[in-house]
Amino acid sequence: MSHHKLKLLAVAAAGLIAAAACSSSAKTSSASSSGSSSTSSGGGGGSGAGHTFTVGVLADITGLGASGNKTAVQGVQAGTVLASRDGYTIKYIVADTATSPSTALSAAQKLVQQDHVFAVIANSSLTFSASDYLTSQNVPVIGAAQDGPEWTTAKNMFSVFGALHTTKVASTFGQFFKMEGVTNVGSLGYSIAPASAEAAKGAAESAKAAGLKAGYVNSSFPFGSTNVQPVALAMKSAGVDGETPSVDPNTGYALITALRQAGANVKVNLLPTGYGGDLLQAGPGALQAAQNVYFLLAYEPVEMQTPATKQFAADAKAAGIAGEPTFAEYNGYLSVGLLVRALKAAGANPSQAALINALSGIHDWDALGLFGTHKLDINDRENIVSGVDNCYWVTKLVGNKFQLVAGADPICGQTLPGVTVSPSS
Repeated sequence: MSHHKLKLLAVAAAGLIAAAACSSSAKTSSASSSGSSSTSSGGGGGSGAGHTFTVGVLADITGLGASGNKTAVQGVQAGTVLASRDGYTIKYIVADTATSPSTALSAAQKLVQQDHVFAVIANSSLTFSASDYLTSQNVPVIGAAQDGPEWTTAKNMFSVFGALHTTKVASTFGQFFKMEGVTNVGSLGYSIAPASAEAAKGAAESAKAAGLKAGYVNSSFPFGSTNVQPVALAMKSAGVDGETPSVDPNTGYALITALRQAGANVKVNLLPTGYGGDLLQAGPGALQAAQNVYFLLAYEPVEMQTPATKQFAADAKAAGIAGEPTFAEYNGYLSVGLLVRALKAAGANPSQAALINALSGIHDWDALGLFGTHKLDINDRENIVSGVDNCYWVTKLVGNKFQLVAGADPICGQTLPGVTVSPSS
């Protein structure tokens, strides 16, 4: 989400994110909580020093992808609190892609060549622009497989919600729309982001597999655009009564507003991005636009009040972060959690190769409990379609509160045998 792009892709609340202002120039932050047992400093390049490690955070801090991705930094910040409990100090350097392929590459090169980071946490629509370089340098990459297929092929890259095969199709979307009484589904995706384009086509195939009509499918929308009036009119003309845009929050909210202004009879708007604090970054009127909108999430929403969500909220609070979390915050937090798990297995003073080897041995990732009773093999690069067990957790915004949706906490589907969509380039 940040998704999504997937998400994702992930995937609105009245809670204010106390985000530190980040410019396009990199800056370093470190865990501010007490209780770290770490005494050594520095940690980058080929090995970590003691229990202190410096990582790079590659994210869309500015530009068109920022609305769904910039808060990954706050998630990493919350993750440093988690890490400190296990005796690790995680320092991080923010590298802004500016939502530009060339900038994404140069930002990654700076992290490696100048900052000598030990690993990279990636939550960007454009990670694919830097992935070949990071792989060539044998840099461990942990993050969100929201942008392209490199997460399924590069053995140094590990996604916290799995290496998604977005050309394959799961039944989950179709099941949800059918459960909510939808008969005709519309979908929208960005042309520049393969995962977004393929997710739009996949949602249509999932709907058809559930016996629904896929009345409108557009997988070639300009990245980040809010010129959605033609899309809204086309969906209305096609008789769409349920829609899912695999796009950033700004585009998704604009489409919902345009559909309502056009008088389209859409009963279910399902967004894979925009949950939690992302709503506040989507511009004036977003809260109104998001009324009665459904939001899917790859993890338990904090509204479930489980031990895992309570721990996440407590760590965020300890890091000075207020309000509802975002999908990108979940991804950043869990990226640190996955890093710490691998560090524990990598031995004392591990090299980057040892960290990659440790990550390669993880086959039962539970997302720190945020997958509920489900577990994911982060090294399964062949079969993962829609996250852990093809499950999504869904909430609905009513007023300024997210409500859990009965039958969708989570709703889990199955991979549809033989159903695929054409890959996007």
